[in-house]
This record gives sequence, C-alpha cells and structure tokens, in this order.
Amino acid sequence: QVHLVESGGGLVQAGGSLRLSCATSGRVFGINFMGWYRQAPGKQRELVATTTSGGFTNYADSVKGRFTISRDNAKNTVYLQMNSLKPEDTAVYYCNFVAYAGTPTEYDYWGQGTQVTVST
Repeated sequence: QVHLVESGGGLVQAGGSLRLSCATSGRVFGINFMGWYRQAPGKQRELVATTTSGGFTNYADSVKGRFTISRDNAKNTVYLQMNSLKPEDTAVYYCNFVAYAGTPTEYDYWGQGTQVTVST
C-alpha cells in the first residue's frame, strides 16, 4: 500500500523558516491535487495550500505572502516553504494527494503528519 512520507517539521523561533516535503512511498498515477493541511490543538484541520497538476495554487489567507507551495510531478513530491513563521502557525501539518479527482476512482492519500512548533 502506498503511503505519503513527510519530513521537515521541527521547532523554530518566530520569524524563522522551515521547508516541509512530502513524497509517495511507491508509484502513484493520476495525481491531480497536492496540498497541505494543518491541525492545531483543539482546532479542526484546515487547508493551508494546494496546487494542481496544471500549476494553479491556492492559499489560506493566514499564510498568503509567507508560505509557498511547489511540486515536482516527476517525483510525486510536494513542498511547503514556510517563511516569517508565527506562533499561531504551530500545528501538525499533513500532506494530501488526490488522484483521479472527479472520477469514480478518485482516491485520497494522507501523510502521517509532521509537527511544526513556532516559539516566541
């Protein structure tokens, strides 16, 4: 079974930067959407950023101008560059891939989550 493997989380001071990566553990075809979500303690999971196979991107208002999502289609890898981090960015970050979106064989892949902690 294919899994998503995340890396790059950690502890950083406010104003610092981190880069998250997420790749598939095996071959996956038909990936349309790649994205990042996060969940802070006591809160619901929320969208951070998504990117389509055509290169379109979408960001939560709270991260616009600070975070950048990018992808390497050949490697089935998505990245999240996070700059100017704030304590409110502290959360577990999850990557998500959607394959064959909008078809009967649509499938969601989720990573195990990586902790990002921003200290004051």
